[in-house]
Amino acid sequence: MEIIRSRQNAQIKRLRALFSGNAEDAALAVVEGEHLVQEALRSGVHVREIFLREDAAGKFSALLHDLPAEIAVHVASADVFDSAVGVASPQGIAAVVAVPSHGLDAALSAGVPLLVVLDGVQDPGNVGTILRSAEAFGASAVVTLPGTANAWGLKAIRASAGSIFRLPVFALQEDATESLLRRYKLRAVGAVASGGVAPGEVNWQQPTALLIGSEGAGLSQRWLALAESQVTLRTSGAVESLNAAVAASLLLYEASKARGIS
Repeated sequence: MEIIRSRQNAQIKRLRALFSGNAEDAALAVVEGEHLVQEALRSGVHVREIFLREDAAGKFSALLHDLPAEIAVHVASADVFDSAVGVASPQGIAAVVAVPSHGLDAALSAGVPLLVVLDGVQDPGNVGTILRSAEAFGASAVVTLPGTANAWGLKAIRASAGSIFRLPVFALQEDATESLLRRYKLRAVGAVASGGVAPGEVNWQQPTALLIGSEGAGLSQRWLALAESQVTLRTSGAVESLNAAVAASLLLYEASKARGIS
């Protein structure tokens, strides 16, 4: 296999654009590291291309052995690979994947839906962690509103530990999300730092949209007004509120218990 040694190679330039977030094709995303590449393959995501660093290619022979023939594999020299990936301590493998296309009806019509709505959650690590917890505790789908970090950004994908490949995620405008809640008769429950009911007082067994606000300001006034009820996780001592991802994870766990999933 010919080794790519030019940083101006068209495939390397496309890979670099995807990693930097400057690619024009929003239908593609990139993952880095053996675990995430394996998760993408195992989850049935359409893996378009795999890139290997020349001095690490031998480590991934087992992964490549059963690779579908339609997946293109490229090997690049160390400096070219690192220039495209641009992450600290790259593992030597990266993949270009097609962002899955999920249907709203399929995601929200089965059983009793539980939708997670992220309102301005700016930290991609928090977004990815929430996706991981949403899959673990049986949420139907996640909606990211404007101002929320890109769920298909590299940091969010890494924090999701592969859940992004399986969980339906929709980036929607606020008006479209409101219409979605009405269409599926989802009762909006807003997570707030204080003043809400305890998680055990929420009827999680009905169609529900759990609203999670930004790390600093919480839910915007629009979504606070739309919430039919508010829920608060009680804390002790001087702690006033929890990290957005921690709060969402705990609430999703409580919801899963009430719904008989955990």
